[in-house]
Amino acid sequence: MYTDKKLIPFALAAIACLTPFVTSPTALVIGFLLASMGLVPTQVPIAKITKKLLAYSIVGLGFGIHFQQAVAVTSNGIGLIISTIAGTLTLGWFAAKAIGLDKHTGYLISSGTAICGGSAIAAVAPAINAKDDQIGLALATVFVLNSVALFVFPVIGHALSLDQQTFGTWAAIAIHDTSSVVGAASAYGEEALTTATTLKLARALWIIPVAIVSALLFHNRSNKITIPYFILFYCVAIGISDALPQYEAIYNSIFEVAKKALVLCLFLIGCGISIEKLKASGPKPLLFGISLWVIISITSLGWLLLS
Repeated sequence: MYTDKKLIPFALAAIACLTPFVTSPTALVIGFLLASMGLVPTQVPIAKITKKLLAYSIVGLGFGIHFQQAVAVTSNGIGLIISTIAGTLTLGWFAAKAIGLDKHTGYLISSGTAICGGSAIAAVAPAINAKDDQIGLALATVFVLNSVALFVFPVIGHALSLDQQTFGTWAAIAIHDTSSVVGAASAYGEEALTTATTLKLARALWIIPVAIVSALLFHNRSNKITIPYFILFYCVAIGISDALPQYEAIYNSIFEVAKKALVLCLFLIGCGISIEKLKASGPKPLLFGISLWVIISITSLGWLLLS
């Protein structure tokens, strides 16, 4: 009977996450609050559902990538894109080892910082067999930094008198999630918004090779490598939307459903986090995320100002 009582608030919260009023960070917080209050039903296979729903969500997001536009932007700034992604992942790998941070959590934070925040974490997590609490810590770290970036970046841009294109490029590289990139760039100007949005979508293509390389890095040598098949379907989704543009209305609908499914995923992930787990993890994840973010922000801005 007690378990049944848990199911009601859990179900109501899950339904709320499918509405337009609940964003990704909010969903994560709602899940966390339910877990902290002991209102997560044990009979629901949350980990299993989350893993499958994450994969489906990522595939659906592929329909929102305009391949030709993304490739064009990527080709214009290929050096900066590759160097920042590779540099962030490499620095994150060794820094996590140096401070004794769990390698899965560190790698997820690095992936989110390098590519596109929560979407990258969601895509890489199943490829490296990350646990829910590791995913939750990485997402929480990224979402906190996203909130800060949304307000801080336009202030810095105006203080340094950055032109629209430079600011848009910097925002797309140094701010984690696409939503925060759009928010910061739109506050700066229309040209900055166009530049930032297009470049951020171009960076999203790098989820594909990063997820595959991640699967190779984290596989158990005693077992076969697990191929992240959802990434292949993600590529197929991009290919279909590019080859058959006349069905764009359908693709947009799929993309919107996938975004809401991802919000639900974050709620489920939040259900696996508790105050006890956060206390056990200590301040390392947040300090690691901040350090990595500051380094990539300063170096990328320096590159843009000197080029």
